Amino acid sequence: MNRAALKALTAHWWRHPLQLVTLVVGLALATGLWTGVQAINAQARLSYDRAAATLGQSDLPRLEGALTLADFAAARRAGWRVTPVLEGRLPDSTLRILGIDPFTAPPSGGTPDLSQGDDLTAFLAGNVIFAAPDARLPDGLPPARVSEALAPGIVLADIAAAQGILGTDTVTRLLVLPDQRAGLPPLTELLPGTRLVEPQMGADIARLTDSFHLNLTAFGLLAFVVGLFIVHAAIGLAFEQRRPLFRTLRALGLPASRLTLLLAVELLGFTLVSGALGILLGYAVAALLLPGVAATLAGLYGAGVAGSLSLSPVWWLSGFAMAGAGLALAGGQSLWQLAHLPVLAPAMPRAWARARAATLRRQAVGGGVLLLLAGAIAVLGDGLVAGFACLGALLLGAALLLPPVLSIVLDFGTDRAKGAVAQWLWADARQQVPGLSLALMALLLALAANIGVGTMVGSFRATFTGFLDQRLAAELYVYAADPGEAEAIRAFVAPRVDAVLPVVSVDSTLEGAPGQIYGQADHATFRDNWPLLDAAPGVWDRLAAGEGALINEQLARRTDLWSGERVDLGSGGMRDILGVYSDYGNPLGQAILTDALFREVFPGIPTLRFGLRLDPADVPALSRDLTERFDVPSDRVVDQARIKAFSLGVFEQTFAVTAALNVLTLGVAAFALWASLTTLGTMRVPQVAPVWALGLTRARLAVADLVRALLLAAFTAALAVPTGIALAWVLLAVVNVQAFGWRLPLLPDPAGWAGLVLWSLVAAGLAAAFPAWRLWRMAPADLVKVFVNER
Repeated sequence: MNRAALKALTAHWWRHPLQLVTLVVGLALATGLWTGVQAINAQARLSYDRAAATLGQSDLPRLEGALTLADFAAARRAGWRVTPVLEGRLPDSTLRILGIDPFTAPPSGGTPDLSQGDDLTAFLAGNVIFAAPDARLPDGLPPARVSEALAPGIVLADIAAAQGILGTDTVTRLLVLPDQRAGLPPLTELLPGTRLVEPQMGADIARLTDSFHLNLTAFGLLAFVVGLFIVHAAIGLAFEQRRPLFRTLRALGLPASRLTLLLAVELLGFTLVSGALGILLGYAVAALLLPGVAATLAGLYGAGVAGSLSLSPVWWLSGFAMAGAGLALAGGQSLWQLAHLPVLAPAMPRAWARARAATLRRQAVGGGVLLLLAGAIAVLGDGLVAGFACLGALLLGAALLLPPVLSIVLDFGTDRAKGAVAQWLWADARQQVPGLSLALMALLLALAANIGVGTMVGSFRATFTGFLDQRLAAELYVYAADPGEAEAIRAFVAPRVDAVLPVVSVDSTLEGAPGQIYGQADHATFRDNWPLLDAAPGVWDRLAAGEGALINEQLARRTDLWSGERVDLGSGGMRDILGVYSDYGNPLGQAILTDALFREVFPGIPTLRFGLRLDPADVPALSRDLTERFDVPSDRVVDQARIKAFSLGVFEQTFAVTAALNVLTLGVAAFALWASLTTLGTMRVPQVAPVWALGLTRARLAVADLVRALLLAAFTAALAVPTGIALAWVLLAVVNVQAFGWRLPLLPDPAGWAGLVLWSLVAAGLAAAFPAWRLWRMAPADLVKVFVNER
């Protein structure tokens, strides 16, 4: 009995291969997009862990402050087992260089083997450095050897060689090794002005990039949900078409529990097939997007991520789990309805119609509740998870409200329509809402996501461009190789420019998190252009007098510290907050001291960068003279336009992956609409045939089908636009603040919204074109067959 029943159930898919393809492909698309994002995240986190494992830095206490190799020697003479580390970004590169002392560095799987031949001698002399595979090193470095042990984006050198490359005599930190002798004097007393930082769970880079990966996960989940609408629609249509078969099997004595179990086994088979296809698709998506993600993380966070993908059982097992969960969600409602309906009810269309009507009412109530919940979270919620919960409630609430709203609008249109054909068109569209609702909900989600993210990116681009115009006020920026060259350049340019503005900074721990402290001269360039969001009275005069510091918006929002309060700048001491400035695109906290105070607190930090104020017409000549006089590479004499172009390039790369996921999501939604229209086209023949028999030609019926699809898509787009605008507001005012620490204004983009609506109508037209063409070319005999069994 079980085998015969299962054979009868699966025979449906052989008679309807398009539904089978729709179900399998829909679940594979949903699983593939989700799995691809998880593969990217897993690869990135693997790279972070490898970087953190270099020298065991994530597991050891570290001493931070204004340190030099003399301080390292003093700590060793006092009996402390410490090892110095210098860390910095290579000039004109996204690579990070680590300088170590090979004699005191702890053994680690992240350091290369120096025991062969004269490797150690060459390493100590600075004649060789080690780089991760596929690292693109800038010119002027010693010969590099590839080390598989190094994490992506890492270059390893002897600490003295690293100091020469970076043009500094400082040390970033001293790692405190285990098994210290008892009775040693505290390091902070031995080396005043330093602080001991205990190891924290998770690497610094991993914490910084959590928000980026959470954004990727959210869009992957959105694509998964949109794909599930395809699956839900296919399963719902299959259950609708198999109603007589369910009645027959129940009448023959098959228990409802057994029928439900057989259908669950059928879904399990689809899970295995679609899950495998989805994992293969996810691998392809991840391999396609990973280079862009790696470039984004390197440019925005300085995080090195391997550009090639490694297989991990975690993400492909999660792919099967998501496929199973997706089918359970998509088919669970149908299975529940089947299990609770009486024996003959599955064959009664009215029973299923009543079940659908009750579902529609529950959707309306659920959608309203979710929208109210989204508003409450936006006002009262706190944290990044709350922000994404607000997004989820907003999108799901709008999607659930779409079918009830469409039904009301189409009923209104039916009542107001003039003429029989017009009334039939509106009524026919209303009748198709249950069958098309899931595909239209997928279209709404995809379109709203595109509008919301597009508005966010457009607002960010406009604000960021204006911000760069304010922050990059100097016409030319010069980078010297060492302090001697810096002084010579300064003396050379002084008579030819209006002002020489030093740019000097040091890494520090700001309120317990990694950050940077800058020294800034008191000049009209900063007073007139610096974008302050919050300021104490007389902010610039007080800053020039050394009475406090400016901090960026990220640090202010993270700590909830604003003007008039005090902030812990780590090695920079406790300072009064004189103002808060915008700092878009920077994930780190930042503080600014006046140049004189910075020199007092950090006397060993050389000034190797300068901003030069001069007539823009004189920039090319001065750049050429600097390059020829001091043999400075052209990439160390950079005009304002090049820096802006680089910054905007990083910005565009940051959102490139999100844009790709948006396009994929909209494509999945279009596929869902096509699949639903194609399947319903076959089921609607009994409804279309009487209208044809009354004199409406097949051509007019086909046009009517196209008009109906465009009508439904237009109503869906009308609801998607406000949903997308609300989504953009949540992204800018809630998620962006929690994820990155800055808030942006929402700038309307009516032209962009109209373009997306137009594309959605094009997608709907293309999706309806094939079913309409089939109806137009349908033989009259097929339409007449509908009346063969007329009773």
